[in-house]
Amino acid sequence: MERHLISHIAHTDHPIAAPVSGQTVTRILRRAKLGAQPRILDLGCGHGVWTLRALAMHEDATADAVDVHREGLESCRIMAERQGLDHQLTLHHTPAADYKNGLYDLVMCVGATHAYGGLVETANALKEHLKPGGLALIGEGFWEVPPNAETLITLGAEPGEYADLAGTVERAESAGYATVYAYTSELSEWDDYEWSWTGSLLRWAVDHPGPDGDTARAAALAHRDMWLNGYRGVLGFVTLLLKRTS
Repeated sequence: MERHLISHIAHTDHPIAAPVSGQTVTRILRRAKLGAQPRILDLGCGHGVWTLRALAMHEDATADAVDVHREGLESCRIMAERQGLDHQLTLHHTPAADYKNGLYDLVMCVGATHAYGGLVETANALKEHLKPGGLALIGEGFWEVPPNAETLITLGAEPGEYADLAGTVERAESAGYATVYAYTSELSEWDDYEWSWTGSLLRWAVDHPGPDGDTARAAALAHRDMWLNGYRGVLGFVTLLLKRTS
């Protein structure tokens, strides 16, 4: 089973695909305070939950959602139709770094900074899509506490791959932004996300005995071990609302 299919199944019960609750998604988007007829772009949209929530909050908005995986885009399409938002939305099956289609009032990249190679690279790339004074919404990991060597090995990470919270804000702002709001995910949100991730896979594995089910089960258990015995309470997640200043 391909890795992206495992991820798709794992996000069945938590399609936000980040350690953030649904109420928090609304809270963050309200802080954007978008004006009339906003254009919204979601790069690495996954299931498109952030995009659909933004469209539901702004009846005159239009949005483009971009991802490399058709499964997530199809889920987004189905949810958009169910919510009556499909006329406001255009889906794009293409790498985020390759997408170009004018300028936007709000550009989102939550939990997908790997598409650009890191936080600073993402913040710089998003500026190319923003209107003057536009907003970027970026979700990124940070070290709640300094990781030990074992945790770094478990995550396959380097010590400088993430900064602490202050350093993460500094990195984002170095690309020419002011942080106008930020939300730091609570441990309960992390736990809900991780239990959903591993639980969705294990449920699927039980319902699909055979090689694919075995692969899904192995992925779930390996991930759960990495979380419970590694980065729980060490790796945090912050969603930054950034206003372009230059």
